[in-house]
Amino acid sequence: MLVQRVVSPMTRQESWTVLGDDDAPVEPIERYLSYLTDIERSPNTVKAYAHDLKDYFTFLAQHGLDWREVRLEDLGEFVAWLRRPPGTRDSRVAVLPSVEAHCSEATVNRKLWRPQNHSKSHEPSS
Repeated sequence: MLVQRVVSPMTRQESWTVLGDDDAPVEPIERYLSYLTDIERSPNTVKAYAHDLKDYFTFLAQHGLDWREVRLEDLGEFVAWLRRPPGTRDSRVAVLPSVEAHCSEATVNRKLWRPQNHSKSHEPSS
Protein backbone atom coordinates (compact mmCIF):
# COMPACT_ATOMS: atom_id res chain seq x y z
CA MET A 1 0.00 0.00 0.00
CA LEU A 2 1.08 3.54 -0.73
CA VAL A 3 0.00 6.96 0.58
CA GLN A 4 -0.40 9.30 -2.39
CA ARG A 5 -0.97 13.07 -2.58
CA VAL A 6 -3.87 14.08 -4.84
CA VAL A 7 -5.00 17.47 -6.12
CA SER A 8 -8.51 18.11 -7.44
CA PRO A 9 -8.27 19.43 -11.02
CA MET A 10 -11.44 21.50 -10.46
CA THR A 11 -10.74 23.16 -7.11
CA ARG A 12 -6.95 22.64 -6.82
CA GLN A 13 -7.69 21.35 -3.30
CA GLU A 14 -4.96 19.07 -1.93
CA SER A 15 -5.78 15.80 -0.21
CA TRP A 16 -4.34 12.32 0.26
CA THR A 17 -5.37 8.78 -0.61
CA VAL A 18 -4.11 5.26 0.00
CA LEU A 19 -3.46 3.06 -3.01
CA GLY A 20 -3.68 -0.71 -2.74
CA ASP A 21 -1.41 -3.24 -4.38
CA ASP A 22 -3.56 -2.88 -7.52
CA ASP A 23 -2.74 0.88 -7.63
CA ALA A 24 -6.43 1.73 -7.03
CA PRO A 25 -7.62 3.69 -3.98
CA VAL A 26 -8.56 1.50 -1.01
CA GLU A 27 -12.28 2.26 -0.99
CA PRO A 28 -13.10 2.38 2.77
CA ILE A 29 -10.05 4.57 3.40
CA GLU A 30 -10.83 6.75 0.38
CA ARG A 31 -14.37 7.44 1.60
CA TYR A 32 -13.11 8.45 5.04
CA LEU A 33 -10.27 10.65 3.75
CA SER A 34 -12.72 12.32 1.32
CA TYR A 35 -15.02 13.01 4.27
CA LEU A 36 -12.14 14.62 6.19
CA THR A 37 -11.31 16.76 3.16
CA ASP A 38 -14.98 17.72 2.71
CA ILE A 39 -15.20 18.95 6.31
CA GLU A 40 -12.07 21.01 5.65
CA ARG A 41 -9.51 19.19 7.76
CA SER A 42 -6.03 20.40 6.88
CA PRO A 43 -4.10 18.43 4.25
CA ASN A 44 -1.52 17.55 6.93
CA THR A 45 -4.27 16.05 9.12
CA VAL A 46 -5.62 14.05 6.18
CA LYS A 47 -2.09 12.89 5.37
CA ALA A 48 -1.55 11.70 8.96
CA TYR A 49 -4.84 9.78 8.87
CA ALA A 50 -3.83 8.27 5.52
CA HIS A 51 -0.55 6.94 6.93
CA ASP A 52 -2.22 5.56 10.06
CA LEU A 53 -5.01 3.87 8.09
CA LYS A 54 -2.48 2.49 5.59
CA ASP A 55 -0.66 0.81 8.49
CA TYR A 56 -3.94 -0.57 9.86
CA PHE A 57 -5.14 -1.93 6.51
CA THR A 58 -1.69 -3.42 5.82
CA PHE A 59 -1.92 -5.27 9.13
CA LEU A 60 -5.44 -6.45 8.31
CA ALA A 61 -4.35 -7.72 4.88
CA GLN A 62 -1.34 -9.57 6.31
CA HIS A 63 -3.60 -11.28 8.85
CA GLY A 64 -6.53 -11.99 6.52
CA LEU A 65 -8.92 -9.77 8.51
CA ASP A 66 -11.90 -7.71 7.34
CA TRP A 67 -11.94 -4.18 8.80
CA ARG A 68 -15.68 -4.55 9.60
CA GLU A 69 -15.12 -7.64 11.77
CA VAL A 70 -12.09 -6.78 13.91
CA ARG A 71 -12.11 -8.13 17.46
CA LEU A 72 -10.39 -6.77 20.56
CA GLU A 73 -7.78 -9.52 20.28
CA ASP A 74 -6.97 -8.33 16.75
CA LEU A 75 -6.34 -4.80 18.05
CA GLY A 76 -3.94 -6.25 20.63
CA GLU A 77 -2.05 -7.99 17.82
CA PHE A 78 -2.06 -4.70 15.86
CA VAL A 79 -0.37 -2.96 18.81
CA ALA A 80 2.33 -5.64 18.93
CA TRP A 81 2.71 -5.40 15.13
CA LEU A 82 3.17 -1.60 15.31
CA ARG A 83 5.94 -1.96 17.87
CA ARG A 84 7.95 -4.23 15.57
CA PRO A 85 10.43 -2.63 13.18
CA PRO A 86 8.73 -2.28 9.74
CA GLY A 87 11.03 -4.81 8.06
CA THR A 88 9.97 -7.52 10.52
CA ARG A 89 6.20 -7.00 10.44
CA ASP A 90 5.56 -9.79 7.95
CA SER A 91 6.36 -12.30 10.76
CA ARG A 92 9.12 -14.01 8.77
CA VAL A 93 11.76 -12.54 11.06
CA ALA A 94 11.89 -13.13 14.81
CA VAL A 95 12.40 -10.02 16.92
CA LEU A 96 14.34 -10.32 20.16
CA PRO A 97 12.78 -8.80 23.27
CA SER A 98 15.79 -6.48 23.57
CA VAL A 99 14.87 -4.70 20.30
CA GLU A 100 13.51 -1.23 21.02
CA ALA A 101 9.85 -0.67 20.10
CA HIS A 102 9.44 1.03 16.72
CA CYS A 103 6.46 3.20 17.76
CA SER A 104 6.13 5.13 21.00
CA GLU A 105 3.08 4.66 23.23
CA ALA A 106 1.67 7.98 22.00
CA THR A 107 2.05 6.90 18.36
CA VAL A 108 0.45 3.52 19.06
CA ASN A 109 -2.47 5.22 20.82
CA ARG A 110 -2.97 7.60 17.89
CA LYS A 111 -2.81 4.76 15.38
CA LEU A 112 -5.35 2.77 17.44
CA TRP A 113 -7.72 5.73 17.64
CA ARG A 114 -7.81 6.32 13.86
CA PRO A 115 -9.24 2.90 12.88
CA GLN A 116 -11.86 3.15 15.63
CA ASN A 117 -12.88 6.58 14.35
CA HIS A 118 -12.89 5.25 10.77
CA SER A 119 -15.08 2.25 11.70
CA LYS A 120 -17.59 4.43 13.57
CA SER A 121 -18.01 6.66 10.52
CA HIS A 122 -19.16 3.60 8.52
CA GLU A 123 -21.75 2.39 11.05
CA PRO A 124 -25.41 2.79 10.06
CA SER A 125 -27.21 5.67 11.77
CA SER A 126 -29.81 4.73 14.34
